[in-house]
Order: sequence, then structure tokens, then C-alpha cells
Amino acid sequence: MLEQLKQDVYEANMQLPKLNLVTFTWGNVSGIDRERGLFVIKPSGVAYEDLKPADMVVVNLDGEVVEGALNPSSDTPTHTVLYNAFPDIGGIVHTHSPWAVAFASAHMDVPNLNTTAADTFYGNIPVSEALSQQEIEDAYEENTGKVIVKTFHDRGLDYKAVPAVLVSQHGPFSWGATPAKAVYNAKVLEVVAEIDYHALTLTHHDAHLPQYLLDKHYYRKHGANAYYGQDGAKSQEHAAKA
Repeated sequence: MLEQLKQDVYEANMQLPKLNLVTFTWGNVSGIDRERGLFVIKPSGVAYEDLKPADMVVVNLDGEVVEGALNPSSDTPTHTVLYNAFPDIGGIVHTHSPWAVAFASAHMDVPNLNTTAADTFYGNIPVSEALSQQEIEDAYEENTGKVIVKTFHDRGLDYKAVPAVLVSQHGPFSWGATPAKAVYNAKVLEVVAEIDYHALTLTHHDAHLPQYLLDKHYYRKHGANAYYGQDGAKSQEHAAKA
């Protein structure tokens, strides 16, 4: 099973340059086997063109490497914290995609201004507090994970309904049910951040999506009554026959 997970994580990592989400080696994807309590992550600093499925590193939920010849991503402690805190996620992505980083640099949420955002995110994509000097010097990557968890706890956010965050002055982390879905969410975040940047330069008015339109677009793709796509359409058909 881990060999398949390595392949899945490798393929998800290879999507990052294809989707213009990374420059050089500035990003990583991981995926978890919940039954075994192990996750697979990209090795640190390996160029994407040199990457192979066998290079993926296996790590336990204490952050210890259990298999792999290469050092895991330097962001492994962040992934470890998130997998322990968010039990329903199956994959995590970290990038330095420029539009999302622009909002992180400005210490701004990515606001939910349109249906493009509402299809994936049930509300704004939050920005975390900035890490203190002590947090950075003591355990930078671990405390990055902790500040993400704190952001969702303090703001009463559902990590499944808003599957992404901006770490202030750093960049975006996204997650999903699988590594591939986490990459999808990372790309949507980047597109939404670019759209929002342009929208915010065009108006100073409050352009947030009204709640009824947010509800319509989010719930047509998510939840028991979703009807978008083939799976959603089948669910509606079965519900109608019941």
C-alpha cells in the first residue's frame, strides 16, 4: 500500500510545476496512510525533473523517518502537526505560489468575493498570526503547523470547509482528502488570490459574496445534497427515488 502512496505523492508533486505553483524546489506534497499512521513526503531540495517515486520519504506521526534514503522536506514538522490535528485530511501541499504569497506578505485573508472561490472555500481563506522570534528560533517548522491549527481554532473555522491557510509572511498550505485533491485546492487558492488582487484594485467597496450565493455554490459541490458533477447528479437521482 505504501508503494501506491509513494506513487500518488510523486504524481501530486509533479503537478506543482505543471500548474505553475512552484519555482525551483519551493514546494512539497505529502499523503498519509491513516491505518498505518505513516505519511509519505517529497525529499528536501530535490529538483522536480530529478524526482522519482522511490525518492519519497516515509515518516510516522511523531515526525520520525521510517523509510527513505533522502532527507524529507524541511516542512515535515508542519505536515506532522497538521496530520495530527486535522484527522480527516489525506494530503497536504505547501507552495510559494506568488499571488497567495502576496496576501500572506500583506497579512491579509484571501476574501471570498466570487463563485470561483465559493465552489471550494466556504468563506475567506484565513491568514495566520506572524510567528514570534522565539517560535522561529525554537522550532520554526513545528510552530508553523501550530499557528495554522491555532488560526482555525481561534476563528472557529472548519478545516474541511476551508481547506487552506496563509501563514503570515510565509505562504500557503492547502489540504484535501487525497494528495491530488490537496493540489487541486492549492491551485484554486492561487487562482482566487490572483482574481481577488485584481478585484481589490478596482473597487474599495465591500465585494464579499452574499451568504446565499456562498451557500449555493459551496453546497452544490459539497455535502449530502451536492449535485455538481456526475457523483453529485447520481446522489440527487438516488435521493429522488428513495
